[in-house]
Amino acid sequence: MRKCVGCQEMKSKKEMLRIIRTQEGEFLLDATGKKNGRGAYICPSSECLSKAIRQKGLERSFKQAIPQDVYEMLEREMRESESK
Repeated sequence: MRKCVGCQEMKSKKEMLRIIRTQEGEFLLDATGKKNGRGAYICPSSECLSKAIRQKGLERSFKQAIPQDVYEMLEREMRESESK
């Protein structure tokens, strides 16, 4: 079970998206859940993403400021997953 950085609900890993920070400081969406790096989990809904942005959930998880382009990438991925 993992906690969503947006809605703060506990859900299984398979129900959530994993966001990782690599050793090089790059942020990626980890669909497999097996890539190396510090991870944070979020529900695959735009509501949870907007809550995470508003409440700075990803900043707390990674203990650093998150670049705006990372949020834009996540919003794109969310729209694609919701349209499926």
